[in-house]
Amino acid sequence: MDEHTIPDASSLTGWRKSTYSGSEGGSCIEILDGHLSGVPVRDSKAPHGPALVFPIGSWSSFVTAVKSGELTA
Repeated sequence: MDEHTIPDASSLTGWRKSTYSGSEGGSCIEILDGHLSGVPVRDSKAPHGPALVFPIGSWSSFVTAVKSGELTA
């Protein structure tokens, strides 16, 4: 595992979906809190797939931008 990816994200426990994710499935991401290397993020439809690991500060800035509406589709 290098510092930016986790090849098999199912090797970690404690993943959570965003509270904004609907219950009907679809495109969701999951994050893992408390990981030492940063914030792992994975596709909920591929739990055995890879996860990207973002620096904590970068992830916090991203979440703040999303919540404030700075990012548009």
